[in-house]
Amino acid sequence: MTTVHTLASGSSGNAVLVCCEGTRLLVDAGISCRRITCSLRELGLTLEDLTAILLTHTHSDHTAGLQTLLKRSRLPIFASEDAARGLCFRLPQCGERLRSFSRNSRFDLGSCSVTAFATSHDAPGACGYRFDTPDGSVGLLTDTGYVTEEAADALPGVDLALLESNHDVETLESGPYPYYLKQRILGSKGHLSNDTAARFAVTLAENGASDIILAHLSKENNTPTMARGAVELALSAAGLAPELSVAPRDSLGPCHTVTRRCVCRK
Repeated sequence: MTTVHTLASGSSGNAVLVCCEGTRLLVDAGISCRRITCSLRELGLTLEDLTAILLTHTHSDHTAGLQTLLKRSRLPIFASEDAARGLCFRLPQCGERLRSFSRNSRFDLGSCSVTAFATSHDAPGACGYRFDTPDGSVGLLTDTGYVTEEAADALPGVDLALLESNHDVETLESGPYPYYLKQRILGSKGHLSNDTAARFAVTLAENGASDIILAHLSKENNTPTMARGAVELALSAAGLAPELSVAPRDSLGPCHTVTRRCVCRK
């Protein structure tokens, strides 16, 4: 059985657990080691049960817990070549643990086949992932200013998608953020808006995604109701009805089981 849990998802910290048989992959470690350990304990797991840590990029909301994790475990860390160079500079002790790869490459970790693909974010070597398992496939796309060609090639056909729906454009534009920060978020190396996420959710659902989890919502510029409403509206207009949920910001999310299903239409 392949399962996905979000441990946290938002601008204050991100971590996702993908499990397939005996392979358990922690994607990002943007919350404290203590919080990661507590979430694992709720699932009946420990750090020793993990197979590896995979990083999407090196911003602190994806790596904040990494330094302590390095002290408390011997887990290998997988990151793109550019991200790995930056990580070595910040955390020299992780050098011997790092397993770097080129973006748009594929490698195996236990029972998972991992495909990394380039995203567009203001962090060197930022990437997303696709995990193919005997039970089905999982896609993870967050922290990107737009849906890159690489993501658009890699993700259609996944059964479960963890998809960024960071902000409502009008809320961001009229909100208190300084101009430069608004431009960063709205730019090509920023974050996906609800409307952009909605359009790509339709593509994913048309190609078989039966479970879509909206992730990395901004606390200031979005709400779960706005994000879900925008995506539901687009899916409904296309006659599609996959399972749709919003990942909790600061707590362990529910278990999502990955199964191959037919396209869900209304």
